[in-house]
Amino acid sequence: MSGLDVTVFPHDFAWGAATAAYQIEGGWNMDGRGPSIWDTFCHAKGGVFEDHTGDVACNSYQLWEEDLKCIQQLGLTHYRLSLSWSRLLPDGTTNHVNPKGVAYYNKVIDDLIACGVTPMITLYHMDLPQALQDLSGWSSTEIADIFESYARFCFKSFGDRVKLWITLNEPYVCAKLGHEDGTFAPGIKDPGISVYLAGHNMLRAHAKAWHTYNTHFKPLQAGRVSLALNSDWAEPSDPGSPKDAAATERYKDFTLGWFACPVFCTGDYPESMRARIESRSLGLGCKQGSRLPRFSKDEPSPLGTADFFALNYYTSRKVKDLNGGSKKSELSFVGDQGAEGVVDPSWPICGVHWLAVVPDGLRKLLKYIKDTYTSLPIYITENGFSQMGPVQIEDTDRCQFYQDTLQEVGKAISQDRVNVKGYFAWSLLDNFEWNDGYSVRFGLFHVDFSAPELKRTIYGSGREYAAVISKHRSQTKPKSI
Repeated sequence: MSGLDVTVFPHDFAWGAATAAYQIEGGWNMDGRGPSIWDTFCHAKGGVFEDHTGDVACNSYQLWEEDLKCIQQLGLTHYRLSLSWSRLLPDGTTNHVNPKGVAYYNKVIDDLIACGVTPMITLYHMDLPQALQDLSGWSSTEIADIFESYARFCFKSFGDRVKLWITLNEPYVCAKLGHEDGTFAPGIKDPGISVYLAGHNMLRAHAKAWHTYNTHFKPLQAGRVSLALNSDWAEPSDPGSPKDAAATERYKDFTLGWFACPVFCTGDYPESMRARIESRSLGLGCKQGSRLPRFSKDEPSPLGTADFFALNYYTSRKVKDLNGGSKKSELSFVGDQGAEGVVDPSWPICGVHWLAVVPDGLRKLLKYIKDTYTSLPIYITENGFSQMGPVQIEDTDRCQFYQDTLQEVGKAISQDRVNVKGYFAWSLLDNFEWNDGYSVRFGLFHVDFSAPELKRTIYGSGREYAAVISKHRSQTKPKSI
């Protein structure tokens, strides 16, 4: 990445890497941790590549010091991690606190700060306590208050040191893949209904947690809270087609707008979502009226419940209109959206089939967020490049990807005047990549899952990323008089 101009990045730019508890920690039944929906999903077999599980993963629960060495070797200024809800509160409620879980995260946070690394902590990254799923999970109205209690517990326990919080990671993925497609835990396939209920309750939970922090903790702790939203960049498949252009706007609304519009714009879902879902509900004879719930005036509004914009970006899509397609007469999220995102044949694919490499899509998306949603600071909380098949420690394609991507982020900052405050590579380590198991590798460090030591080895891309961070820090240090 020697050609990268690091001077366009602000002097206090956050250089980070990200992980998530279930994907790296292991220790699934150690020291009082309760089971999560991903333990259940994996142990049921059939839903994950070769029936891989996160039972051990990178064993970060026992090998945290090894992770810390990796963080230091990269020279990160920030590290994004998630808390395992069921390690802290085994049944999901504050009725039963696991002191060993609290002690683990206290050590992680304290070690990071002692090394000059700022923690960014995610409260929920896909791994709902199974005890709460047994009570209907994100489909339950009560889950929002239970999450608020969990969030309050975390703010109280760790907020004296943690100043950057993410309530929920990728609610779109949790709702769509977990409650519509059934390919992620909890594996529910309830087309066109549960997806919106889960998304709604996640937004209610986030709003309650943000308001709790803002009222009871921010005055003393002075931290900031947001939620991490994933989005592709989207463009019409046929630029000359009005139908594809309209479908592209729906695609954006049903992906990013679904959660960004209530938080950053209007306090409600995008008009296109509400109109489409209400119209199709009537047309398909749904007895319960619209399937898209409404926010109650008796609860805290989601509007304004973010102190920064947290974006997870991986890829882009060309969008085709689906209004005349096979989904027209069936109840489904895709039918409601009336749009299909496809990969442009000219885009290279890295590893997994869905991951087309489109670095300039990130720049376009950043400008779109600024123009459409907010002028608040933006943190890119995930972005990465996957590898499959034989391990390549000298991962030249990934090195090129990071160079190209960071150049595009630099253009967004310097040319488009987007207030980008940080970049977190996904991921620090090769890890358990959900239903792909360990067949897909995103790490800046390779983890040897074939040996019990789980040795971490830096990839070439990790060395290059470290060099960028070092170069930036040396070139933007305040000049001494």
